[in-house]
Amino acid sequence: MDNKIEIRNVDKFYGRKQALDNVNLTISQGMFGLLGRNGAGKTTLMKTLATLHKKQKGKITVCGIPIENAKEIRSITGYLPQDFSMYPTMTVEESLDYLGILSGMDSETRKKRIKTLLKRVNLTEHKHKKVKALSGGMKRRLGIAQALLHEPRVLIVDEPTAGLDPEERIRFRNLLCEVAEERIVILSTHIVGDIEATCEDIAIMNNGKILWQGTVSELLKNAVGKVFTINAEKKFLPQIKNNYIVTGMLVQNEYTTVRIISENIPDLQGAVTADPNLEDAYMYCLYSHGCDVSGGNE
Repeated sequence: MDNKIEIRNVDKFYGRKQALDNVNLTISQGMFGLLGRNGAGKTTLMKTLATLHKKQKGKITVCGIPIENAKEIRSITGYLPQDFSMYPTMTVEESLDYLGILSGMDSETRKKRIKTLLKRVNLTEHKHKKVKALSGGMKRRLGIAQALLHEPRVLIVDEPTAGLDPEERIRFRNLLCEVAEERIVILSTHIVGDIEATCEDIAIMNNGKILWQGTVSELLKNAVGKVFTINAEKKFLPQIKNNYIVTGMLVQNEYTTVRIISENIPDLQGAVTADPNLEDAYMYCLYSHGCDVSGGNE
């Protein structure tokens, strides 16, 4: 059985609105990052891969299985949606046991798997705590545990770190990296830092289309020579923001260090070339594909 996901010429409509537009992707084992701003079509694509939505056109195979074989796809796929929730009055252990029963696992298998997973997601000490009493980070870790309960070959996580504090975000990203050593993990997010910390293979999506696919290194290379910094007086900031794509500003006394994207050397006194970071490269990718990124806004 193939250990990759193949997406070819996929379209998806909601009425007259096209949510997926001729999507083509190949996703192999390990961490794969799908980056795009809110409304780009990421969740629609994730739900389509999880067989929760049906495509109108194109071909998808998951580990060699056609997407139309929904039951077989679900047996090898774990899915953590952005709005994951469980019965609030159940304990952590009870909720996993309940899901194991629904999956048809026998008692002994459930007991072993739950014990292993609770340890892996660092929830063993909280197994008797009710779901409604968990922090946001704990709920996300419980979500990963439920998604891994049937030992899937593919794990799909949609905006998993939104709303988490920095410590929980780091812990969650590390957990995903560990899980990805054994399977395909797709991380869908609008947070550039999550991609930068976990993924090497990525794709950028906007308005239902895949704008770019490759490695983080390749994306950074594309932005070389397109990023500049300048120390500007505050009174000039509105003009700079109006004329250039601003990706960062650092206030330093009477001056502000402004980070901008430009195809050519900007007509600004003191502008110097800077090494691009991933956020710069992402914004340049959007800009170079004709997306509206005026003022540095996503």
